[in-house]
Amino acid sequence: MTTITESALGNNNELVRRRNLGVILSLVHASGGLSRSTLTRETGLNRSTIGALVGDLAEHGLVEVLTPDSAGTVGRPSPIVSPAPGVVALAVNPEIDAVTIGIVRLGGELVTRVRYPTDAPPTPVEAVRISAAVIDGMRGELQANLVAGIGVAVPGLVRASDGLVRWAPHLGWRDVPFAEMLAEATGYRVVAANDATLGAMAERAFGAARGIDDFIYLNGGASGIGGGIVAGGVPVAGKAGYAGEFGHVRVTGEVNAGGDPEAGALERSVNRAALLAAVGRTDAEADRLEAALLASDDEHVRAEVRRQLDHLSVSLRNAIAVLNPERIVLGGFLASLFAVDPEHLRSRVAAQVLPVADEEAEIVRAELGQGILMIGAAELAFRDLLVDPLGIVARA
Repeated sequence: MTTITESALGNNNELVRRRNLGVILSLVHASGGLSRSTLTRETGLNRSTIGALVGDLAEHGLVEVLTPDSAGTVGRPSPIVSPAPGVVALAVNPEIDAVTIGIVRLGGELVTRVRYPTDAPPTPVEAVRISAAVIDGMRGELQANLVAGIGVAVPGLVRASDGLVRWAPHLGWRDVPFAEMLAEATGYRVVAANDATLGAMAERAFGAARGIDDFIYLNGGASGIGGGIVAGGVPVAGKAGYAGEFGHVRVTGEVNAGGDPEAGALERSVNRAALLAAVGRTDAEADRLEAALLASDDEHVRAEVRRQLDHLSVSLRNAIAVLNPERIVLGGFLASLFAVDPEHLRSRVAAQVLPVADEEAEIVRAELGQGILMIGAAELAFRDLLVDPLGIVARA
């Protein structure tokens, strides 16, 4: 991320200023707060320019400028520029058993998360109705805030160009203009993307993949398994945004005579439902499922965990061979699986890959927990604000 000079845009001072405002706000967002002297060093701009740009952001309510405690220091400490707490994005995640809605502050802080359980996979109309009703109930919290928009994390294939949900098989959605429907119901700008892709964005911005340019994120949710890929610091989306569907990669030799395209797929062998059944539950979020798995001394439970880890290792082996990642981050129920017996997964992967490749690929669990998809969806909603802060403020 770099600032630009006037000559780079034909001496268009306003374009230069707005671009640099975005750079500064992005740095403040990613860090949670930086000193003005650090911003000067990071951007290469002079102190007076930084002071003027920070002043603009503060005037528009996007950042706060705080004076640090100077006790015990020599000289005057540099002011701290922090994200304004009133700048938020909304996040929505429809799943087969619930619709979850959250409020995330600029800086990646999840402040509110509401999970609305459903008895069956919600239809698009039902998911919009639930989301709009919950968001309407949040209006009191949102009155003093700048709402950058709504980001939607969808467990399925989402077309990058317009957010159309092309196919969410577990929800039963096909060619659904969900972002458009939700925008009409709420009045907010709405953008949508695949849930695991957004989980990867969140972990790179604030979690286990921070500072990592080559990594894979695999998310295990109620609807199955998806993934996000970052290579050379750039998200790998594919032509239409459908890359990273690790759940549909074959990991067993099973072939269905009826032509089932999902025969042998990862998410057929590695799934939350089988884990819940093993511990005698019908529903549980990832943290509660993990607690139940860790607390169990039932050999049947341990055997089911090892079976699923064995199949997961095949998928990870293939991913390492193709992508050569520095890190593999596991989220959702995959993180719970990993927590029960991490060495079993690591050893199974190591036994299947070239030794040199295995040395480079570290397997870790996601750090953002249950908030990961809320934070990832919010990153999507914040994207335009971080590119052109004043443009979003003007439209708000």
